[in-house]
Amino acid sequence: MATVRSRPIPSSGIRPRVVARTGLYAGLAVNAAIVAYFFVQAGFASNALIVLGRLTGLYAALLMAFQLLLVARLPWLDRRIGMDRLSDWHRWTGFCLILLLLGHAVFIVSGYARPTGMDPVDQLVDLARTVEGVLRAVVALLLILVVGAVSVRFARRRLAYETWHFVHLYTYLAVVLAFTHQIAAGTSFASSGLATAYWYALWGSALGAVVAGRLLLPLWRNLRHRLVVLAVVPESDNVVSIHLTGRDLDRLPARAGQFFLWRFLTRDRWWQANPYSLSAAPDGRTLRLTVKSAGAGSAALRHVEPGTRVFAEGPYGAFTALHRTRPDAVLIAGGVGVTPIRALLEDIRGHIVVLYRVRSVQDAVLHEEMRELALARRAELHLIAGPADPDPLAPRALAELVPDIAERDVYVCGPPGMTGAVRGSLRELGVPRTQIHFERFSLAG
Repeated sequence: MATVRSRPIPSSGIRPRVVARTGLYAGLAVNAAIVAYFFVQAGFASNALIVLGRLTGLYAALLMAFQLLLVARLPWLDRRIGMDRLSDWHRWTGFCLILLLLGHAVFIVSGYARPTGMDPVDQLVDLARTVEGVLRAVVALLLILVVGAVSVRFARRRLAYETWHFVHLYTYLAVVLAFTHQIAAGTSFASSGLATAYWYALWGSALGAVVAGRLLLPLWRNLRHRLVVLAVVPESDNVVSIHLTGRDLDRLPARAGQFFLWRFLTRDRWWQANPYSLSAAPDGRTLRLTVKSAGAGSAALRHVEPGTRVFAEGPYGAFTALHRTRPDAVLIAGGVGVTPIRALLEDIRGHIVVLYRVRSVQDAVLHEEMRELALARRAELHLIAGPADPDPLAPRALAELVPDIAERDVYVCGPPGMTGAVRGSLRELGVPRTQIHFERFSLAG
């Protein structure tokens, strides 16, 4: 088979994800050092517990601002790191934040209670009554504890996304309350004009990033592009493709492999946003998403009328050709995870091998157009249908299908179980981590 190859992609050099990750870590480290400087400059209390309480409170404030940056959905970060990884960092940073806030409360209350001999609860009540901002801090801590409780994996799986998201919105109220507490009672905050300016700049930048990334940018893009439904095309009994058009779509910075949060502005669904990947590479004139019915919201899309306005947030995701490291690629799709893989097949250059895993041939959505596209691109397409045992994507099977798989970029998209198993197989075959690309479509914040 003849092969069309693009210019080789260098396998060395600094990758976009490394640049973004290093930038985040470096920024956090620099700000941690600045906070330590202002803490020392403000002087120490005679009580060691109060000193520890103030220090943990300052670093909690820093982590809270960092949390806002992680959920701001800034395009530069999202394209390089991916919303799924940012969500993971947000989650673990959140648990660290809770520990710091609890430490701050315990150390401060114990420190003030020691010389007075008061019970810690009575001391907390006294501080809330007599010190400005303490009551607001208590309310902020309670709100963050509630948000943390619903973010635990056990609870998160039992809540609808809309419920979880509504509870999470109280985090912004907690941030405002915590900041006003810092203004009123923060010794380091008021220790010098420079310290005050630093904290205002830190909080202003973090809140400004959230407003810009989650409010202003989506509003501006939707006013500019004015997306509407062009056509609704059934692909099977439970899968439908929706074609969209709009203005100046050639200026929308969407790439194959990315997804949007879609709101179809019908009378009964305008309030509901769902993440769906593009199932075709953007061509500057139309966008396409392909959806499998998994609930009332996705099933209702089959009945959306052409001409319906659509509000889209995005594009999001790092599952793109931006992260290529090798000239050739393997695209592995499972079930409806074929949608971003289908778009990548149209976009990625070099020799491509596509492995499409389904339970039965009847489940192979978009297979016919993928076959035609593979022929046009001179790519290899393997439809793998059948039971899960034995695993048709086990290391030996992958090595037989793609003998040079360790020399290729590998893109994997499918159900979590399949994605995890394939990643394990790739590690056994010696595929470097930098060549394995996957993305879980989880929402940051």
